[in-house]
Amino acid sequence: MERLKIIPSKYFSQYNKSQPITLIKHFNKIKTSSFDYGYAVTESAVASSQIEGNILDIDTYVKFNTTGMNTNTKPFREIKYLEAAYKFAKTHVLNAKNILHAHFLLSDPDVFEEKYRGKYRDLNVFVGQGKMVLYVATAHDIVFLEMDKFISDILLLRKRQLTIQQTFYFASLIHLVFVKIHPFADGNGRVGRLLEKWFLAEKLGDKAWFINSEKLYSKRRKSYCLNISDLGKNYIGLDYDYCIPFLKMLPMALRVK
Repeated sequence: MERLKIIPSKYFSQYNKSQPITLIKHFNKIKTSSFDYGYAVTESAVASSQIEGNILDIDTYVKFNTTGMNTNTKPFREIKYLEAAYKFAKTHVLNAKNILHAHFLLSDPDVFEEKYRGKYRDLNVFVGQGKMVLYVATAHDIVFLEMDKFISDILLLRKRQLTIQQTFYFASLIHLVFVKIHPFADGNGRVGRLLEKWFLAEKLGDKAWFINSEKLYSKRRKSYCLNISDLGKNYIGLDYDYCIPFLKMLPMALRVK
């Protein structure tokens, strides 16, 4: 069997043994309808944007969207563009070309420079808080190399028959590895959370779009950020031995209403 290049598989046994949630039972309890899908996408886009500091809640966003009030504000546009990326993902396969297009769709042209919409960055970036550097991302000159490995792994996983436990495990790692590569100048967190759900949907069907993962991460934002940062402060030297607390968060979303 061909081996994965960048997404680690060696933690699955540890993850599976420490998993307290019966995934198939909780997943099968999810109720869906074509009408509710639109609202599920809106909830996902709002919660994912809130993690990045967006001030709008779901009720306010829906009100603005329905009445046409305040639709030219940055917080509203940010969610609206992200909704478009989710809708695109639902009807397209998860591959390199479509990941770039999803990023293009979520990129507000009034905020993003055109050369960075749907394109990998050509500059070095870091994650910071005030003047403090929390994480130094992949050097710009190896972004393409790391993303080639990442996409290769996704294509390989899409071909494999996976159990639901393996599917959740790899979906979480796709999210985590992507945000650690940090291939875009901006929008990496939103894309990472979308990729996680996109992969789940490809493996488990459209019901996966109703998993409230973004809402869980938003409610537990402090733990979410800490679990990502615990792997290390520099892409060079990341230690995925500390990934289990992050991987265990996604199954918890099956209990979120």
